[in-house]
Amino acid sequence: MESEVAQSAEIDAYIAGFPAEVQEILQKVRAVIRKAAPAAQEAMKYGIPTLVLNGNLIHFAGFKSHIGLYPTPSGIVAFKKELAGYASSKGAVQFPLDKPIPYALIEKITKFRVKENLARAKMKAKKDKQ
Repeated sequence: MESEVAQSAEIDAYIAGFPAEVQEILQKVRAVIRKAAPAAQEAMKYGIPTLVLNGNLIHFAGFKSHIGLYPTPSGIVAFKKELAGYASSKGAVQFPLDKPIPYALIEKITKFRVKENLARAKMKAKKDKQ
C-alpha cells in the first residue's frame, strides 16, 4: 500500500511541474483514466504517468502545446477514425492544448485497453495451466 501512495505522489509531483491550466487538464485526464480503469495501479514509467493492469495499460504526459496519450499501438488502431483529426504515431496521439480535450474518447480508449489487457492475462493464465 505504501508504494501505491508513493507512486501517486510521484504523479502528483509530475503534474505539479506544469502551468496551472495544464495541471488541470492532466488531473482531469488522470481522473478519466482512473474511472475507466479502477483496478489499475498508478506508476511512473518512462518518466511519465502510467496506469498498469496486467502490464502497461496507458500512459499520458504533458507537453508545451499538447497532451500525449500512449494507449499502445492497438489503442491507436482501434480508434483510428476518432483519432483522425489528431497528430498520431504507432502508439501515441497528441491532443493540442488550444483545442478541447476529448475526455470521452480517452475514457473509451482506456476501457478498450482494460478489456484487451484482461483478455491477454486470461489467455496467458490458460496457457500456463496447460
